[in-house]
Amino acid sequence: MFDKNTIIGIVGSGAMGSGIAQVAATTGHNVVLFDNNATALNKAKTSLATTLKKLEEKGKLKNADEILQRFSFATDINAFADCGLIIEAIVENLDVKKAVFKQLETVVKDDCVLATNTSSLSVTSIAAACTKPERVIGLHFFNPPPLMALVEVIPAVQTNDAIVAASKTRMEQWSKVPIIVKDTPGFIVNRVARPFYGEAIRILEEGIADIATIDWAMTELGGFRIGPFALMDYIGHDVNYVVTETVFQSFFYDPRYKPSFLQKRLLEAGWLGRKSGQGFYNYGEGIQTPVPVKDTVLGNKIVQRIVVMLINEAADALHLGIASAQDIELAMTKGVNYPKGLLQWADDWGADKCLAILDNLYKEYHDDRYRASVLLRKNGILLRKFL
Repeated sequence: MFDKNTIIGIVGSGAMGSGIAQVAATTGHNVVLFDNNATALNKAKTSLATTLKKLEEKGKLKNADEILQRFSFATDINAFADCGLIIEAIVENLDVKKAVFKQLETVVKDDCVLATNTSSLSVTSIAAACTKPERVIGLHFFNPPPLMALVEVIPAVQTNDAIVAASKTRMEQWSKVPIIVKDTPGFIVNRVARPFYGEAIRILEEGIADIATIDWAMTELGGFRIGPFALMDYIGHDVNYVVTETVFQSFFYDPRYKPSFLQKRLLEAGWLGRKSGQGFYNYGEGIQTPVPVKDTVLGNKIVQRIVVMLINEAADALHLGIASAQDIELAMTKGVNYPKGLLQWADDWGADKCLAILDNLYKEYHDDRYRASVLLRKNGILLRKFL
């Protein structure tokens, strides 16, 4: 279905769109990068040239000029007429995405595959806007696409099985690690990872620990590469909060995914994180970084509470058949660089311990966010057996 002669179209020249375009061009495809904003498109063109030249200077590429020649930059959507695969990477707004897919169908060939890079929206709903919904699929890359290995391959209800198989193969040919995920809110990574942010904020709001201490605990004691507050600031609250809100609404307001007023206020203030210079941390020049309280007893309690919530989400995703155990582990280690797979973590701690922690939290709070997955409740079942 796809080969090296397939022309790849990318809708949106922002960081994600440009990054996916770079991946496709580097693996030998001609690429049409489209944006109806000429200024943004020119910025992307300059940025891609600079990035590829730097990679060549570092010895990571030998043919920057040749790769650059594979790009064409367009503000006219008709430039997609000869594409065999188009990947949309624009704003996370369902109505906007539907409108774009409707427009794409008036331009492309009948056998062109249409993919969305959505991180949390229904692929099925996007496909329903098309006259040929069977050719629509989700291909969710992670930022930055040239560096992050994971790609969530999300078939819509309507997606043709051959397109699912061909898309997985194509991602492997692009040196990515594709996992097949059911079309459910947040898929795997953005569903299972919600407690990394939400539970950290809850601990902060309760006055148990401050931002710096929670981030210290999760990195120094938990082994995570970056703490939850630093990561939210890095992602941007305009992205991270919106994903949380979308998952919460899509799960019919399940309290496990409830957003935080604290993060919402940051968004309303325009304190988006690193991109605006202020978020949970202040990134202004000369501002001293807050010092954590390096109390290992407190730190281990923080790690335990957040990690057990992550484990519970992974167990529930497995129980509900959202993805295979292997793909859930790959999602969290390759998609968000967790120190180890959450199912393995559950086995290392023991399912009984995980269940006891969750039940104690539920007893204390009487909040359904702490209800344990039935998979953990099956009397110490080893989740490793699913791997």
